[in-house]
Amino acid sequence: MPRPVRRMPRSNAMIVAPQPEAVHAGAAVLANGGNAMDAVLTCAFVQGVVDPLMCGIGGFGLMNVYDPATGRQTIWSGLGGCPKAATDTMWEDLYIGETSDGFGHITKGFVNETGATAVTPPPILDLFRKAHATYGSRDWADLIAPAIAAARDGWLVRPHNNTVFTQNERKYGRMNYSEKLLLTEDGRRIYMDEDGAPKKMGATITNPDLAQTLDLIAREGVDVFFNGPLGDHLVAELAKNGGILTKEDLTDCHADEMEPLNIQYRGRRVSTVPAPGGGVYLALALKLLEQFDLSEMEYNSPEYLRLMAEVMKTAVRDRDNLVGDPRFLDVPTDKLLSDAHLADCAAFIRSGQKVKSGRSGHLESKHTTHVSCVDANGMVVSMTHTLGNPSGFIAANTGFMMNGAMSTFDPRPGHVQSIVPGKRRTSSMCPSIIFEGDTPVMTLGAPGASWIGPAVFQVVVNALDWGMGIQEAVMAPRMVATSNVIDISNRISPMTEAALVDLGYEVRRSPLSYAFAGVHGLTMWPDVVEGGADPQRDGLAVGVH
Repeated sequence: MPRPVRRMPRSNAMIVAPQPEAVHAGAAVLANGGNAMDAVLTCAFVQGVVDPLMCGIGGFGLMNVYDPATGRQTIWSGLGGCPKAATDTMWEDLYIGETSDGFGHITKGFVNETGATAVTPPPILDLFRKAHATYGSRDWADLIAPAIAAARDGWLVRPHNNTVFTQNERKYGRMNYSEKLLLTEDGRRIYMDEDGAPKKMGATITNPDLAQTLDLIAREGVDVFFNGPLGDHLVAELAKNGGILTKEDLTDCHADEMEPLNIQYRGRRVSTVPAPGGGVYLALALKLLEQFDLSEMEYNSPEYLRLMAEVMKTAVRDRDNLVGDPRFLDVPTDKLLSDAHLADCAAFIRSGQKVKSGRSGHLESKHTTHVSCVDANGMVVSMTHTLGNPSGFIAANTGFMMNGAMSTFDPRPGHVQSIVPGKRRTSSMCPSIIFEGDTPVMTLGAPGASWIGPAVFQVVVNALDWGMGIQEAVMAPRMVATSNVIDISNRISPMTEAALVDLGYEVRRSPLSYAFAGVHGLTMWPDVVEGGADPQRDGLAVGVH
């Protein structure tokens, strides 16, 4: 197993993310005296340029911050809600069913995931603004400058961009992203070749419209988007194309400051995001695993993978049935994490029975991104942000794509995730910080839709239970169980697979050596900082002396 590749003194700073251009931009901020918040925001703006179908100013996200100066910890929740004009029956007659991978719902004409009709209010810029005002040390405009340069001067299509541009989404019931890039004149001009296909790996993409949009936000601030001419233009373009998002939706669109969800796991505090974020899943999985002694098990043995699978299925069952926006649903977080519930779930697993899931068990969309950073003073920032399911809609002359988050709401009335004006989408994103006493020792998160929770869960366990360094913990062969099927990476042995089949499981082998979400994280043990970047993405960890 490869050992961690980056070791440096504890006083140094480090940033990790899936995009090299974004990581280097954030590292330059650290090298020039900026703090972790400055670096993360700089990285995030660049990510929106170089991963245009994953994230950007038309999206949403979650951020977890620890400030050593005050000992304060903050969760910023910027998850989009349904537009005010939305109704629970608006697409009931167009409903076809759930996508085969469980990530969203299918409607006739793809109206809930593609184009202007799929767009929800995007709070990410308000999250950036509030986080910067609270914790940032550099001028706002300076943090956006590298993203402006990347959009103006161009960026290379990386392997993962190429995968996103060309992958087959139709087999799950969604529109292909290459088709979405053809929806608007701007999409065709920016991202497509003359033959109407997405630009190839190694090609340079320039986006002068996005450079101008970001320059406007850098000079005039976020209000130009939520309350100014940029927002007016966006709303007008959406209305022209059948969208229902209004200026009032933008004006009322904001990120919320929340208290973290904290649990104890084997003597350490895991601090993650509350509902409707994915932290409830992570907390439940860890607390349930804590009921079992792993010391007598062999890592990734059939017995171990069976236990992990049943823990994952329990957590996903409870999340799907009981977790949503707390403003519209009584989320029983305390009950789910109670000793009584955990004991009942553990007893069920020990009995040899299998948790049943209503999910289909196919692969899930991965179009999100993450960044983690620690600075020389010990500030820790961890953020996951996304377009959800990208809509393909680019308002004329703006250069940025809007989210397609309406696809994750259920068009059928009366369900946990049904459409309600203002209701925030439930998210699997779970940027997390782990403490030993009052000292942060680990931070991590991942893109990967419903794979995020299982992947982050495994990396935490790899590091805390099995003593792996963060790069080793990220690279170790993973499995996921978000349904009755156990999906395994191609590095898990055929003998183990056969043993799981003998135990009565349906097992599906991924052709990928590194599979199931793209975990990126840092550990900050005494005298050493380590970064772990998932090999399935294009990213890296960069330390600053």
